[in-house]
Amino acid sequence: MALIPIYYDTETTGVKSDKDRIIEIAAYDPVQDRSFCCFINPNMPIPPEATAIHHITNEMVADSPSFQEVGKAFLEFCGENAVLIAHNNDAFDKLFLEAECKRNEISLPSYPMIDSLKWARKYRPDLPRHTLQSLREVYGITANQAHRALDDVIILHKVFSFMIDDLPIETVLQLLSAPVKTSKMPFGKHQGKPLSEVPKDYVKWLKESGAFDKPDNKELFEAFSLLGLA
Repeated sequence: MALIPIYYDTETTGVKSDKDRIIEIAAYDPVQDRSFCCFINPNMPIPPEATAIHHITNEMVADSPSFQEVGKAFLEFCGENAVLIAHNNDAFDKLFLEAECKRNEISLPSYPMIDSLKWARKYRPDLPRHTLQSLREVYGITANQAHRALDDVIILHKVFSFMIDDLPIETVLQLLSAPVKTSKMPFGKHQGKPLSEVPKDYVKWLKESGAFDKPDNKELFEAFSLLGLA
């Protein structure tokens, strides 16, 4: 059975999945053109600094259901053959979804997942920034209400559709799972050092000097891009 791409996004009380909670979750199914969006009562105060970003207040979620209820409805929306896609998924949304499901004893299916931020870094290394709003501007997509779950999901679907063009979602998964062979700096004063330990200013100098323009260094540049250093 064909995989169904489900674009999703979460808004939270903070950035630590072991302590903070999801307060809004949204998803979009482009195959059936349907959406899901719901506030969640986190049973904890929303810090002012979080509200300043997503504009969700304690009053807005006070009468909302708990994740126990919303989480089950979200998974029912996703179905059995979903591929979950989120921007910065691996370092944020996925961690929160897993933590909330575990906390509420909800069985999370082993969905394949795609981090569109990693895709952007790997296949659009020419761009200086890879935030969702930066990509929106690159592809000429109309501005939305940034940092609200459903708005970001709709923008993500449009952005990612541009980025992958007509590639099947199965091919996207294969390309993202392909290992990066280069793991250590192959030359220069940092030769032999793990790429993650190479100073960012040195990587910037390599880029500005044209080192990455050489065909032999294309894989090295992709590896730095995946690490967020290039």
